[in-house]
Amino acid sequence: KLSMKEITCNITKPIAVLSENDRGYTKEANFVSWNERDAKLDIREWHPGHTRCGKGVTLTKDEGRRLWEALTGIYSRLGGKEGCE
Repeated sequence: KLSMKEITCNITKPIAVLSENDRGYTKEANFVSWNERDAKLDIREWHPGHTRCGKGVTLTKDEGRRLWEALTGIYSRLGGKEGCE
């Protein structure tokens, strides 16, 4: 039998608002603690006031570092040019 437990989240450290749509929803990067566990890097869309959130991705420290290394490599190769190779 499945137990329906309420999911809790706490933004422990805001990092950046990546975008905002015309309804006030923001796509954000934050460190978030889910269900009182250790905070992880989290990227997702938030309802104004952080009352609800959409689907997103949560990364461990190692995954966050690998993503940073990959993006740094991509954008340093672009040399200021728009787009992705």
